[in-house]
Amino acid sequence: MASDSGSLAAQTGASPPASTPPLTLTSQSSPTGPFVLRPLLHDVPLSEDGSNGDIKINCVEYSDGNLYVGTTASELLHFFRIPPDANDPSSTDTFILASRLCPPFSQASSSPNGSRPGVQQILLLPRVGKACVLCNWTVTFYSLPELSPVFGTTQVRNCNWIGGVDLNENPYEAADDRPDGVTILLSLNRRIQVAQIGDVARPVKKIDFAGSTLSVRRDTIACVADSSSYALLDVDRQQKIPLMSISSLDESQPGGAFGQAQNISGGTDGGLLRSASSATTRPSGLSDAQGHARSTSLGGFISGGIRRHDRQEAEDPVFQDSDAPQPSRSPAPTDKPLPVPPQEAGLSTGAHASGSNTPGTNVSPSKPGPVFLKPHIVSPTAEEFLLVTGTGPLEPGIGMFVNLDGDPTRPTLEFERYPREIAVDGGAPDLSTSGPTMGMGMEEGYVLASMAREFEDGLHHGLEIQRFDVNVGEGEAEKFWLELTGAKEGAKLMPNTPVGIRSMLQGEEMQVGDVVDRLCQRRFSPFPGSPETPTRSLRSADSRTALSMERLSQEKELFERDLESDEDPLPAGWESKRNKEGEDFVRSLAKTTSRLAVWAGADIWWAVRNSLLSQLESSLSLATAQDQQSSEHKLAARKPLFAVLDNIRGRDPRTELEFMTLGYIRQRASLMLLGKFLDPSEPPFTETETQIMEENLVEADLDARVVLSLIPALRNEIVVDRKGIWVYGGVKTLAESYISAEDEGPSTQTVGSLPPAVLHFLRRFLSSWRKKKGFGSISGEIFRTVDASLLLVLLELDQSTPRGQQGKTTGTVRKELWDLVDHGVDCFDRAVDLLEDYQRLYVLSRLYQHRKMAADVLATWRRIVEGEEDRGGEFGDGEQQVKAYLAKIGNHSLVQEYGVWLATRNPKLGVQVFSDDRGKAKFEPAQVVELLRDEAPEAVKYYLEHLVFGKGNTAYVNDLITYYLDIVIENLQSSPASRETVTASYEAYRALHSPKPKYHHFLRDNAPPDDEVWQSRLRLLQLLGGDHDYDASAIRERINSTLSSVSNTATNGHGEQQLLVPEAIIINGRERRHEEALSLLVHRLGDYDMAVTYCLRGGPSLSFAPGSGPRRQNSLPTRELQTRLFRVLLSEFMRLEDISDRVEQSGALLERFGGWFDVLEVLEIIPDSWSVDVAAGFLMAALRRLAVERHESMMAKSLSIGENLRVRYDLIVKAEEKGPVVEE
Repeated sequence: MASDSGSLAAQTGASPPASTPPLTLTSQSSPTGPFVLRPLLHDVPLSEDGSNGDIKINCVEYSDGNLYVGTTASELLHFFRIPPDANDPSSTDTFILASRLCPPFSQASSSPNGSRPGVQQILLLPRVGKACVLCNWTVTFYSLPELSPVFGTTQVRNCNWIGGVDLNENPYEAADDRPDGVTILLSLNRRIQVAQIGDVARPVKKIDFAGSTLSVRRDTIACVADSSSYALLDVDRQQKIPLMSISSLDESQPGGAFGQAQNISGGTDGGLLRSASSATTRPSGLSDAQGHARSTSLGGFISGGIRRHDRQEAEDPVFQDSDAPQPSRSPAPTDKPLPVPPQEAGLSTGAHASGSNTPGTNVSPSKPGPVFLKPHIVSPTAEEFLLVTGTGPLEPGIGMFVNLDGDPTRPTLEFERYPREIAVDGGAPDLSTSGPTMGMGMEEGYVLASMAREFEDGLHHGLEIQRFDVNVGEGEAEKFWLELTGAKEGAKLMPNTPVGIRSMLQGEEMQVGDVVDRLCQRRFSPFPGSPETPTRSLRSADSRTALSMERLSQEKELFERDLESDEDPLPAGWESKRNKEGEDFVRSLAKTTSRLAVWAGADIWWAVRNSLLSQLESSLSLATAQDQQSSEHKLAARKPLFAVLDNIRGRDPRTELEFMTLGYIRQRASLMLLGKFLDPSEPPFTETETQIMEENLVEADLDARVVLSLIPALRNEIVVDRKGIWVYGGVKTLAESYISAEDEGPSTQTVGSLPPAVLHFLRRFLSSWRKKKGFGSISGEIFRTVDASLLLVLLELDQSTPRGQQGKTTGTVRKELWDLVDHGVDCFDRAVDLLEDYQRLYVLSRLYQHRKMAADVLATWRRIVEGEEDRGGEFGDGEQQVKAYLAKIGNHSLVQEYGVWLATRNPKLGVQVFSDDRGKAKFEPAQVVELLRDEAPEAVKYYLEHLVFGKGNTAYVNDLITYYLDIVIENLQSSPASRETVTASYEAYRALHSPKPKYHHFLRDNAPPDDEVWQSRLRLLQLLGGDHDYDASAIRERINSTLSSVSNTATNGHGEQQLLVPEAIIINGRERRHEEALSLLVHRLGDYDMAVTYCLRGGPSLSFAPGSGPRRQNSLPTRELQTRLFRVLLSEFMRLEDISDRVEQSGALLERFGGWFDVLEVLEIIPDSWSVDVAAGFLMAALRRLAVERHESMMAKSLSIGENLRVRYDLIVKAEEKGPVVEE
């Protein structure tokens, strides 16, 4: 082994001399692109003295923590990786220089001007622990990982390329059919040598393909390139399918040979073979005599007979000792050096994508001739090769996909310029693909091409990235540009510092720090300053609620103190522990593996799949990166936010990390939109924009308290438990930036100062959040905050609702306010304070009703009824609602308390509380009567009416009559007008002509409306005239004792009879004082018909009882009583002052009821001065009755005589029949 010319422990970070500052490169373009660069190794010591000079990196390989770097100084640098400290998340990988190797080489016999490109290739074979290094056209062999020489001094000279390892095999596991080694392809000038590397290096076979400069193999099929064209080789069967030219302008290749299988086994009768379709199975052999055959499909070929050569070719040995002399014979024409295009054009005719050059002659750009382009072959999948063609180094390149039969498989790719290097990543699962990345599926395949592109400020080196697995119609071809620029401002990559890229044998797993920082849960404080002391929010509270908020804060402290006494205290350092657990969890997800190495100058990076989070967040950053001074710019700045939300909407996450990423991005974008929505300097949001923002704020599951923390007027309503609010770290940072910006604001915000658009947004947002109640994953503090904030917003909005409007119309603020309290709120105490502050007592009572706090409901209603202001005015008929509510509760004490209170205010309504049969609380009548007499005397009468008239309880008739008498007598005693009215009613009734209505009906029809005294008197008459048992004498005494002092000018001197005539008539009838009753009927009321009825019925009970039916037959008076009453009535008629009334009524009575009168008595009563006509009817009826009686008596006498005769006859007949009887 060559001596190590560098320190084994030299750090790669050693500073070079100041005269040659290192070029530190960073990714500058398209942060939203699919790839970013992560440092692998910076400031590679390309020279032993650190000067570097013009030394460049040719190739890079990595395996199992060992980094191998080949330089143009013909040195191979071996770096060993020291993993980061597992206990220090901020630590990174460290690489130390383990060795600096100068591989031996022999001067190529045909190298142009003795050029030495340096280490051109590094081929690692970890399965057998060997490494093949191509340095200055010479292959040497080493052991892994320390790079000790093996196989003695064996070399392979005049080699253009080493590779052709089967990409279908695992490079770290031995194949069952090749346990002894790894098969590689050596591209020599005149042939391709198949060799097997194991414990020894031995040639296997030779393939007659001259001038090859590149090979990529899948199983037995290798895709190779020479200086002008591509071809497919079957390594085992030694057949070739020529493909397209590298340069589209190259006309030197015969077109007829393309796509047709050729036998290259070296037989004399070899040639073109007929090709079947790509699906045709290749036979193991054909007749040697087979000649040319036409190919029916591009790349389909049929194996021809493989002729084994018995003769040994007279060629140079493949594996030579380093001291072996060079062959003296002249090279064959196929050994001529291949032309090399100018280096600055990024072209080579015999090197792989690593940038190595093949021995050949330089071609001057100005010299006319064919254009030589560097071939590029990669294998994106196990069944495909990607080949690149073009017309010139500065012209676009075309990438073509062919399968193992040479048939096209995909649409072509277009490169902006012919690439210098290409690499693929992704697509179908393959050993050459980077590992899974954050949120990016393995099915996404990309092609990365290193090139230089012309921009306005000059030439830029970088990587053009595009998808290769998007079919036509599925999406447009989108290209990304990943550019490398110097660390210093304005520094650019010079033309001599191109970008190299290669897929490593093994990738490296790495953490994505920005993902961890943003997705880890962090404790968020909605209050400026310490999360434990939100005192500033109290000072900024609305003056209307400041005192209640201060009290609420004090209660909260006491509450938390009680909780701490009841619950175990939080352990010390619990927050740090939770932070660490969250970081460890996200780190376990935020891992990626990359196998793409990118280098430029003295620096090497990993080309890492950009995390989904970084891509989307970079798109969000466009909303703040633009100049937003004008309204147009501000409107344009919103578009990236809405575009990102639209992009991720409906996207199904495939991994847990992607689920977290999409949730975080949705929360962040929504919160950024909210910040713009709340900014008064921003143009107003359209209705559609507002709706999109609302939907995403709700669907993103962002803690509603974070949203409310951006609104100072509602920040006071936020409730936080001891463990606080935990959100994504990126969301926490964003929210805190908005809150900190408020400190620079000039004024304090109140709810009333919020614009209507903001209030209505909060109304809808908080209402949507309330629908999440019942989710176990959401803490109760959130809903306490949501309910309090929503209640405050609705109260503020409802101030514009007309007073008295009911909350029954769907879609109105008042309806939502009622629904909120009717369904209950978690912030009960705070809700009570807010409703009290806004003087919304009726809404407060509805809140109490939901909690079934009947006492508080009734107390609140009492406040409204008694005149305390209720700004909503929804209570309406409050007393009626109180009465209805009392019927629904079963608490006797409450019903009694508020029933008495209501009876005091409204006796009629109040007594219904105790009399309603549907009420849950039942009371005994005696208890109620006693209670009302003590607490609400005015309501006793109404309750007694209910008992007597409604329930038919006659036990309280006397009590009710007494109440009616008290009312009537008190009114007559105190009001002369009432006395005059009563007297006038008698005169009016007496003046009516027959037939007169009943006096009760007359009194009812002429009673003043809503006159309690008149109604009481009507009820009194109804009770007195009814079939009830009461003490008539006591009532008479009561009337006499109370009305005796009332002045009266009547001639009879009975004051009570003059004022209460109907009552006196009824009482006289009850006491059998019929003469007085009939006298009052005739002379005071003039109700002659009623007097006649009195005589027939034997009393006045039916005369004043409305709706009573006729008495039973056994209740009618006797004829003797009726006769006596009629005689009294006739005498009263004879005393009428008006002679005409006297004559008329007396004559009518005698004519109608003459049967009850004796003729002689009547004749004695009627004055002689009256005309006979007055009593003519009576007399004629009397005489007729007398005649009838006489005839009847004569008839009876005759009948009696006849009957006597009959009896006697019968006696005689019987006696004869029996005959005489002899008695002894």
